Amino acid sequence: MLQEYGQFADVQRYPQGTLPVFKVRISEASRKRAKQFVTKVGLAGRYETFKLDGYKIEVPTSAYGGGARIEWEEMLDGRYTMNDFYSLVLEGMDEAVYREIAKALEAMTKDIKPVNKTSQTSFNDGEMVRLLQTADAYGQSTIYCTFEFAATMIPDAAWASNEMKQERWNNGYFSTYKGHNVIILPQSFEDVNNAKKVIDPSKAYIIPSGSEKPIKVAFEGTTQVKDFENRDWSREIQTYQKLGVASYLFNPGICVYENTNLSRDNK
Repeated sequence: MLQEYGQFADVQRYPQGTLPVFKVRISEASRKRAKQFVTKVGLAGRYETFKLDGYKIEVPTSAYGGGARIEWEEMLDGRYTMNDFYSLVLEGMDEAVYREIAKALEAMTKDIKPVNKTSQTSFNDGEMVRLLQTADAYGQSTIYCTFEFAATMIPDAAWASNEMKQERWNNGYFSTYKGHNVIILPQSFEDVNNAKKVIDPSKAYIIPSGSEKPIKVAFEGTTQVKDFENRDWSREIQTYQKLGVASYLFNPGICVYENTNLSRDNK
């Protein structure tokens, strides 16, 4: 699942016992100031100079773990194997990271300036264009959203071509929107009743490319996997991993579109 976040999530692994620290080469504020130093000057004049800043960000980690148990009779009957349990527990660890990234995205949304956000009761093409223009000022932007949101991104039918209609029929959404790639974030649920969605489907994140990635994911040490046999011959598998996820608004071009008609909770 992490590959969908690769364009805006910086994922690093650090040795056990090391405090994860991400280095930011140039802040957007410093980059903007630097551009302002380029101005009209006299011939062979003495120019004003600028310096670039750089700083470090600490991402503290917490321990995550899970376990599973397979009974002796289940192994004898061939109903399950240890590999079944290995893969499921490791998938559970991936899901844990996925949920933390989703929380970091929402936390980041709260700090975005009002002009970079819009909240509508449906999809409004004009508002999406406005946000894309803002984001593109900091680099060609990409739209990240769930399939549920992408399916609502329908342009004016008066100018939609037959090819566009066919693409939407085949995929359920447009893979590009007015020259901007649309990346679908896979949806998941927090419970077996499919009542609580992990990713808020009402929000689309518009993130410029080529800048510092706003989501930082730190793994401390390697994923520890142990299995052992109990006195009743049953087998257990346990996993342990230290990780931290944080969001930082490095880029003032990040925008968020909210469609309040799409609910996180199933109705």
